[in-house]
Amino acid sequence: MERVFSRVAIFAVALMVATAGLGLWLGDLHGQTDPAVLRWGTVHRLSGVLAALTVVLVNSMAVTYFIGTGRWCREVVETYGLNSSYIDESRRLKRKAFPFALLGMLGVVAIVALGGAADPASGRPGTEAWVTPHLIGGIGLVAAIAWCFQAQLPNMRRQHDLIERVLEEVRSVRLARGLDVDLQTPA
Repeated sequence: MERVFSRVAIFAVALMVATAGLGLWLGDLHGQTDPAVLRWGTVHRLSGVLAALTVVLVNSMAVTYFIGTGRWCREVVETYGLNSSYIDESRRLKRKAFPFALLGMLGVVAIVALGGAADPASGRPGTEAWVTPHLIGGIGLVAAIAWCFQAQLPNMRRQHDLIERVLEEVRSVRLARGLDVDLQTPA
């Protein structure tokens, strides 16, 4: 899971950086009448939507991973009568990772909100005042989102190690009971 998460997170950050680069290249679209430039403005908006959805996807992957493996851990510990400290450790890891996933999702929502407030295509008056906050907020929040991705990885590694320890103990219990021991690590 770590490898998949890392790759998709890198892709999400690259999309956000590319979208920011396109926005910087375009500059302020207020008063712009050139259709070619306005089309690139649409590309900037659409790439921003794609980047935002990718950020939400990556963080949702992390949340789903911790919920699923935490449930698996609880069920295995209860089924085999293992030490309940495994369940407590899994919950602790999940609770450490969730705030970063939530912050990453809220960060991308903030970028989109600032972009919407700065968008001259909305037809609302006063959008010019939001261009600089969108620029500064976007750059800062892209960095924060990348940091949130990075902060989730150690907890994923620890969760994977926990799963390996649980599986090893299950192997021992199954061997002692004379049962099949061909166990695979859940994805």
